Amino acid sequence: MTHRLTASPETCRWGYLDAGVPPVLAIRSGERVTIETVSGGPDALPPEGFHVPPELRAIHAAETGVPSGHILTGPVAIAGARPGDVLEVRILDVSLRQDWGYNRHRPLAGTLPDEFPVFHHMNIPLDRERRTARMPWGLELPLSPFFGVMAVAPPPAWGRCTSIIPRAFGGNLDNKELVAGTTLFLPVFAEGALFSCGDGHGAQGDGEVNVTAIETALSGTFEFVLRQDLHLTTPQAETPTHVITMGLDPDLDRCAERALREMIDLVVARTGITRDEAYALCSIAADLRVTQTVNQHKGVHCMLRKDFLVR
Repeated sequence: MTHRLTASPETCRWGYLDAGVPPVLAIRSGERVTIETVSGGPDALPPEGFHVPPELRAIHAAETGVPSGHILTGPVAIAGARPGDVLEVRILDVSLRQDWGYNRHRPLAGTLPDEFPVFHHMNIPLDRERRTARMPWGLELPLSPFFGVMAVAPPPAWGRCTSIIPRAFGGNLDNKELVAGTTLFLPVFAEGALFSCGDGHGAQGDGEVNVTAIETALSGTFEFVLRQDLHLTTPQAETPTHVITMGLDPDLDRCAERALREMIDLVVARTGITRDEAYALCSIAADLRVTQTVNQHKGVHCMLRKDFLVR
């Protein structure tokens, strides 16, 4: 069965994840959901002539506070999910919902916070059929859409957590590898898992150095599988060709250490080789990549070809 979850003031919230938020959809393991998302505040809207999803304006009108963070759609509850389980999120499709995106940076933010003292905003036209973006100076870039934020609920004792900082429950991972055809594994911390997503990106470089990518509205189709045979403490992922482990920490060195340590454990578990041999394999064949450097908790992901997981 495939469900559809549209974006609206009733199904979206702005800027946080919280195990106390009631689900807007309940499904069973193995079912699919197509989830619509939107991005950006009123000041991000494009000039006349572009398509603006009407629900985006409705969400703007319904917001009574000072918004920060991301507009998230969800949560989706998966029947039987319990703390200690793992939610397998199969990303079957990711598609554009509008013909524009935006990129911006502001003073005192980003990887170079003191070097760009003036707010800068660009609206970027998107060609949905050709899957390209046209930059203001004429450069045409290929699109590779993915959700910057995919998360389960944090532990209930943590209360409300900002959508900006990625943590063990996922969140603002900003990992550009998580396109259609990949699978994300999230440790579960609350009853029902409570999956949400948002922060649609049309394209992003590793690092996302000025804080934004090409921010845009996306639709994603996910298949959710409850895994009670896995035990994870941090998110992991698989592409058709690679396994991916992730490290999250304010210190980039700690990120690298955590991603590497997780990969060593993964290699040992899947191949049965020794920890010393797995460390050597990672040095010879695995790649450490900087995921993002701008979300307070930075990110490094470690990638290893799946066909190397043999003995």
